[in-house]
Parts: sequence; structure tokens; C-alpha cells
Amino acid sequence: MIAGGYNETDNPPFRVLRPAQQRVPFIFNAPHSGRVYPLELRNASALTLHQLRRSEDVLVDRLFDSAVALGAPMLVAQFPRAWLDVNREPYELDPKLFAEKLPPHANARSMRVSGGLGTIPRLVAENTAIYREKPKLAEALHRIESVYRPYHDALRRLMALSVVEFGYGVLVDCHSMPSQGARNERSKRPDIIVGDRYGTSCHGDISRELISRFGKLGYSVVRNKPYAGGFITEHYGRPAKGLHAIQIEINRALYMNEATLEPTVGFEALRNDIASILADLVSLPDAQFDSAPIAAE
Repeated sequence: MIAGGYNETDNPPFRVLRPAQQRVPFIFNAPHSGRVYPLELRNASALTLHQLRRSEDVLVDRLFDSAVALGAPMLVAQFPRAWLDVNREPYELDPKLFAEKLPPHANARSMRVSGGLGTIPRLVAENTAIYREKPKLAEALHRIESVYRPYHDALRRLMALSVVEFGYGVLVDCHSMPSQGARNERSKRPDIIVGDRYGTSCHGDISRELISRFGKLGYSVVRNKPYAGGFITEHYGRPAKGLHAIQIEINRALYMNEATLEPTVGFEALRNDIASILADLVSLPDAQFDSAPIAAE
């Protein structure tokens, strides 16, 4: 048994969806679509389950699951982002959340921590506090050791196996975003944001392919603004070593009712479009990706 009532047999904290044989050097990751909410979180929170789910990337794993049929493994979180966020450094801990003093190796000053969105989030969407009372630091550290670290171990292993088999690996980090941005955002959010850490996390052809394919299907696409990619994209993207990482953000209004969190009629159409785009993406010529130089873009 591990943290939050998850266990390695009946209810694992994450799953790797594997094809019968990996046929392409791509790995897909859905770190924020987990929807198994631990009883400990629900009991400790003043929020309803519906409110807790406001930070969830609803059904993003299903939007991208065609990748498995194309021969790519997909890592899928079962645990919710409100409980643990693996798209953060392991110890981006919020001093406002805990009564105890943080360990000296904690990063308590990042912008994400300041916004209440550290490794153990203090807030969900719309700046709503998650907990009635401050949780124990020991419980937070247990989540990190028992779930965060095994999750990233699994992701590193998938990338390493891809490099051994194909000479390089491409990680596609799959997310969704609210249709309405923050107040300081001047324009309406696009349908798709492709994040490559301003050209540093992957070969430029990968970014250009995604932007082109979504655009040809009529979607509005922006690169890196306001989402250039989080910890996962930055940490795993090492193009000079044949390790590429790119983030895709999907506007939630395309496929779901943001008030009810239910899929709309647009869900299957978007899922089919994504399947078509992924089929083209994994067919890109691969010679230039093996130990490719970092793009100066």
C-alpha cells in the first residue's frame, strides 16, 4: 500500500498504456488528467469533488490515447493534480501550506509556489484553497517519495528505452487549459498552444509539424505563449542528447462544458483530429533527431 489509498495491484497511482510492441520513438504523458480522488484529500478539503476537479485536465488521456495504437507508450496519472503535481520540481513546497518548517532543499520561492501551485498544491483553479487545515509536512513528503519519484522513474525509463531502441526519444506532454485566461492576458486564448521552451526542448521540426497540422485542420495555434512548457518539458528536453520534449495545451472549450466538466459533442471530433495529427507526427523522418543540436528559435 502506498499514499492516498493507491496500491500497486488494484488501484495503482499511474499506469503505462503499452502497445504490443513500441514501433515509434515517441512517449506520451498525461500528468494532470487523473480522476481517482483519495478519500484523505476529500476529507481534508472544504471543497466539493466538483470544485477539486477544476484543476484537472479532464479526459486529456482519452483525447490522446490513439498514440498507443500507433505504437507509442503512454504514461497516465490516476491521482489528481490537486493532490500531487508531477509537473513541478520534486520539492516545490509552499511555506503557506504547512505549519512545520520546510526542509532546506525545498524550493519555496518559485513563481508556481507563489501562485499556490507547488508540488503539493495549496489552491485549485480560481484561487480556491484546497485544505480546511494545514496538512502535515510528513504526508506531503510521503506523497513525493511514494508517488512522485516512481512516476518520474517510469517516465525516465520510457525515454531511456526509446533511446536504446531508436537512438532518440520524443516526449509529448499532454494538457488542457481553461478557455478564459488570466485578467492580464490581453487576447482570447487560442485553440492550441505548442510549448517547446522557446526552441530549447525539442527539434524545431517537431514544433513546426504540430503547428502546421493543427492549423491545416482549422485550429488557431500559438507557440509558447502563455505556456512554454513546465518542469517536465524543461527537465526531459535535451535535444543535444537525442531527448526531445514538447507540450500540447488544448483549449477545454473545444471538447467539454467547463461548468459541468462533461464532454460535449466536440469531444469525438477533436479526438479524431488529434489521432490524425499524431499519425503524421510519429511518421516524421527521424535522421535529424538523433543527437540533434538545440534549435536556435
